[in-house]
Amino acid sequence: MDKLIEILRSVCPDVDFETETDLVGSGILTSLDIVMIVSELMAEYDVKLDVDDLVPENFMNAGTIHALIERAGSK
Repeated sequence: MDKLIEILRSVCPDVDFETETDLVGSGILTSLDIVMIVSELMAEYDVKLDVDDLVPENFMNAGTIHALIERAGSK
């Protein structure tokens, strides 16, 4: 999870990803941020994320993003 937080902070350095619970709904993450995060996640974790994975529910907080990575790794 530490690497994930590092990736998220590289995109949005002023956000407290450990406590934030609604990154998309609160407007913290934009669609461009999500594209940048997905690119970093695929490179770092060697997973493939599809367009179907790019839904707000998967990017609500660090926990939901981590779960997305785990699901993608088991495909």
